[in-house]
Amino acid sequence: METFHVVPETLHNALVEAAYKHRGYSTEESASAARFCAEATRHGIRTHNAIKALHLDHLFGSGAKGCVPNAKIEVKPGRFPAAQVWNANQKLGQATGYAAMDAAMKLADQYGVGMVSVDNAFHYLWGGGYVIDAAKKGYIAYTNCTAALAEVVPFGGKFPTLGTNPHSWGFPTTSAIGYPIVIDWATSVVSMGRVQQLLREGKQLPPQAAVDENGGPTTDPAKVKSLLPFGAHKGYGLSLINEIVGGFIGGSLPTLRNHWDREPADKHGCCFFFQVWHPDAMNAGAFAFGRSQAENVKAVIQDVLGHGNETCMLPGQLEAEAAARSVKNGGLLFSEAEINAFNELAAECGRPQWQLSDFKVAV
Repeated sequence: METFHVVPETLHNALVEAAYKHRGYSTEESASAARFCAEATRHGIRTHNAIKALHLDHLFGSGAKGCVPNAKIEVKPGRFPAAQVWNANQKLGQATGYAAMDAAMKLADQYGVGMVSVDNAFHYLWGGGYVIDAAKKGYIAYTNCTAALAEVVPFGGKFPTLGTNPHSWGFPTTSAIGYPIVIDWATSVVSMGRVQQLLREGKQLPPQAAVDENGGPTTDPAKVKSLLPFGAHKGYGLSLINEIVGGFIGGSLPTLRNHWDREPADKHGCCFFFQVWHPDAMNAGAFAFGRSQAENVKAVIQDVLGHGNETCMLPGQLEAEAAARSVKNGGLLFSEAEINAFNELAAECGRPQWQLSDFKVAV
């Protein structure tokens, strides 16, 4: 079993905030970034923690042209009261994502459903973080986005023209099973964040997940050039959804995304889509045996996991178990390689180095 070290969340957040402020982001933006990165780590999402977030910012964000510190979101005028369209003006993705989901929840409180479409955005990283937050507050939530780059080869093709393009669903099932059901996946076999994590940890990819510069399959993360969709044509279709939704919102060509040196007059940002349902807006009020809505949802889950399926795992269970382990250990869990990566960030922004001996080993 891999060894993890327990880092106090306050220490983690202070370093992450300092790193973002060092790159010009506001106090509010830096706090949103730190909050998001802590939530990703708490839930075991090592592919989208602060290391990934700040690396992405360096490559495509404040280190390039993809993200503008202190940018202001513009809410566009529209004729549909339950739907908003935003121009994010390349604002930090985590701050934009939290704000958009909060707006969608407020719309759902008023109209039963709320929708926020975001143009000119910078990648918001782990979509599951936003839907988990909404589900814990009692809503059904969905988000998708166009990824930072076109890194995925469409089914039957040879050139990457799709993003990893995640879909994320969250359901308010805490009263039924103790945690939200969260269905969250990249539409590639693995995300590029997973490739980077495996490279950092000295591990191999699963087969048929990626190809090298010659288009041949590889399991060596150091040789990965492009990724493959999961489930062949099915993953391809799900990835295409995000590109088409982004096209309706205002996103331009996938192969231009974050390539600011190409076609400077074109658009190069990501698009986000958020939708939230209030459970009361879906309640038909005729559940079997007089069950309440919550009781009925619990009965459905129990039936799915019955009939010999009692050991099956529910989506969101791993994240809930990771969060419980973090709580048990009293902090956020990182490998030695990750702590070394954090020390590189500390050196960048003039913060004290973390000493491995200062952190207890997680149980």
